[in-house]
Amino acid sequence: MQALISVSDKTGIVDFAQALHALGIRLISTGGTARLLADHGLPVTEVAELTAFPEMLDGRVKTLHPKVHGGLLARRDLPEHMAALRRHNIAAIDLLVVNLYPFEATVARAGCTLEEAIENIDIGGPAMVRSGAKNWKDVGVVTDASQYETVLTELGSAGQLSDKTRFVLAVAAFNRISNYDAAISDYLSRFRDDGSQTLFAGQSNGRFIKLQDLRYGENPHQQAAFYRDLHPAPGSLVTARQLQGKELSYNNIADADAAWECVKSFDTTACVIVKHANPCGVAIGNDPLEAYSKALKTDPTSAFGGIIAFNRTVDGATAQAVSRQFVEVLMAPEFSADALEALKGKVNVRILQLALPPGGPTDWDNGRNAVDVKRVGSGLLMQTADNREMTLKELKVVTRVQPTPQQLSDLLFAWKVAKFVKSNAIVFCKDGMTMGVGAGQMSRLDSARIASIKAEHAGLSLQATAAASDAFFPFRDGLDVIVDAGATCVIQPGGSMRDAEVIAAADERGVAMVFTGVRHFRH
Repeated sequence: MQALISVSDKTGIVDFAQALHALGIRLISTGGTARLLADHGLPVTEVAELTAFPEMLDGRVKTLHPKVHGGLLARRDLPEHMAALRRHNIAAIDLLVVNLYPFEATVARAGCTLEEAIENIDIGGPAMVRSGAKNWKDVGVVTDASQYETVLTELGSAGQLSDKTRFVLAVAAFNRISNYDAAISDYLSRFRDDGSQTLFAGQSNGRFIKLQDLRYGENPHQQAAFYRDLHPAPGSLVTARQLQGKELSYNNIADADAAWECVKSFDTTACVIVKHANPCGVAIGNDPLEAYSKALKTDPTSAFGGIIAFNRTVDGATAQAVSRQFVEVLMAPEFSADALEALKGKVNVRILQLALPPGGPTDWDNGRNAVDVKRVGSGLLMQTADNREMTLKELKVVTRVQPTPQQLSDLLFAWKVAKFVKSNAIVFCKDGMTMGVGAGQMSRLDSARIASIKAEHAGLSLQATAAASDAFFPFRDGLDVIVDAGATCVIQPGGSMRDAEVIAAADERGVAMVFTGVRHFRH
């Protein structure tokens, strides 16, 4: 048996090659890899010796030779292929070990030039991988160090790789080549004619790995699966570990993502309850139990069968309180032993543990999508993600009445929540708690009315509340509805042709109003 080894990342390769040699497998290698193996006392044949042709063009041409590709592509079950190998004195290659030039790492480095990127485009490696993977029935193709142990175990016990293993390795190999080529396309497609780069590439090459097949999609007649990014951001939903409960459904995952994205945006202890992709209760508190109790009060009817997310460790007392309601998914960075014991009887509750982004809950550079994608008929809409946070100093007071410090705190809280509510969004808040949420209506007036109705049904008063609108008021009527409900201060983007009319209405009604200059549509 013969193995060809040519790796850019040499992690673990010496131990792997030593194990192959111990199994009686002849080693062939290239350049730096060959020298490394020889330095460790391994008998290795350089590719240049095999092909009787030296490396050339600064190493750009090493393995592009019939002695290499013939040995990889020859089918052992075809006599004419084997005869051709004998006629041209080509030895079959049974195992190929290749990892590619670090193109992705190179272009991710600050200051990388186009010339550096081009020189890190591997040519011979992908060609060999494609040849070996195409001939998977006869050749095992190893493209990642994580595969070394499996390959050695099987070779050691059976003396060869099974058809199943070779096929699995071939699929992984083609996936690696696909991802590699896509990364090159993504990078080069961002260059404009003048040499500058744009965020959105000329060709979009999405690369995702399936985590699991789902029982069905949004509805039972739809098929579905769950995928993650090739390199997921830390603190994102796909990094969650399920500790308990039934298999996650399509709708569970979508709602859990909405809850997690909202709760991790708070830098104080917070609880978010989501139903059908909208927050129906959000609150901050001195501890998780207080935050949960306040969030639940907003809309206990909608919270039934909802998704609950915390940004702090769930303790036993909080878990006991949560266990008294019907919940589909419970999420937090940690669960105490007492909490898990309290929830043990709720065998169907899906418990997800996932870390907050490195740097803390408000580190917006981590754990967030940089670009959002929406599928439309035969196409995609792409945009930079809405990761904009508002600070106190950015608010512009536009009314005669000035908001108090407590009102400003509530306004920023309401604004943060409104960002995660489907448009049109109206959110009433007070003392770090949502008091009424109106979501997803065609009319902003209707969203305001619905928020008021929900507050009434929950037995909550909207008197002296802060209200947020995700977009500007086109007329004063929306503001009047909010003030009639009890709001004494309002936060909105501004920017309407009738801003003066709305500001005058606020002055007339004696309420404070601040402009953000930022809109948060969420469709």
